Amino acid sequence: MVIVIAGVTVIVHHYSLAGVLASNSRPASAAGRVGAVAAIRASGSSSAPTPSPTPSALPSASALPSASALPSASALPSASSPSHFYTLPPGAKLPSGRQCAKWVRARPKPENKGVNVRFNSRTGQHLPSDFLAGDEPAADELLVPRVNGYFTGTTKEILRWAACKWGINQNIVYAQAAVESWWRQTTKGDWGTDTSACPPGHRHLNAQGECAQSYGILQNRYPYEKSSWPGIRRSTAMNADTAYAIWRSCYDGYETWLNTVQRGSQYTAGDVWGCVGRWFAGRWRTPAALGYIAKVKQYRRERIWETPDFQQP
Repeated sequence: MVIVIAGVTVIVHHYSLAGVLASNSRPASAAGRVGAVAAIRASGSSSAPTPSPTPSALPSASALPSASALPSASALPSASSPSHFYTLPPGAKLPSGRQCAKWVRARPKPENKGVNVRFNSRTGQHLPSDFLAGDEPAADELLVPRVNGYFTGTTKEILRWAACKWGINQNIVYAQAAVESWWRQTTKGDWGTDTSACPPGHRHLNAQGECAQSYGILQNRYPYEKSSWPGIRRSTAMNADTAYAIWRSCYDGYETWLNTVQRGSQYTAGDVWGCVGRWFAGRWRTPAALGYIAKVKQYRRERIWETPDFQQP
């Protein structure tokens, strides 16, 4: 499937604990991306809770760690590193970001998205201790301190690093990132007329009078991840690191609020695909979530990231 990147309109969500429900259904614009997320949106809608309050003090870009302090590529021989990262069960002891960096760098991958180079060379930032305040307390205690976007490399290496760090099959990560952005960190989405839902400095309107709420390779959504800004925009690693920390919170069973809102079935821990669909729909196995899951599974079967049209060195 060919995806049009120019004039991207991507509908992707990270939602927190539910309060007041608000509709997020919006048809893809004529100038938007053909297929993928836009096609899913055309067949259904999702609703989102009002986001939990987030701290107003954001980390400054100058506080981000420098790439020079990262582990060297020669830290481990390739024979000592996994060739594939698989999903680890709920509650599993996860490898550290530093260990994953060593493993990933021992098996280097070429760059196939030249547009990402400057974003791939930037690391991220730590998150406030209540970033996942809407989830069970263990999410903030065990997962949030691990998030830092502390990796640089090619786009595929960054996605492998996130898969390793959060214990999710790397092919799911590859496929989901393809659905979200065609692996382009420059992607913007969730365009709307409410400028307060767009990041400071990015509230300028397009020709349709809209500004973007979602950014990056996984389309992290600013209104629900304010304290991860600006890292989720400026660093590919931070974008992926934050997205899969949220996935892990869902997978480990910490998003019990999903059972207090509209759902297709009862939320439980250990459902890999249910937590993939929740990223899009903000709901548990609703029709919108299932449509998104089907698209990610399709790209995984096709190994879309290996096709000629996907290569943009």
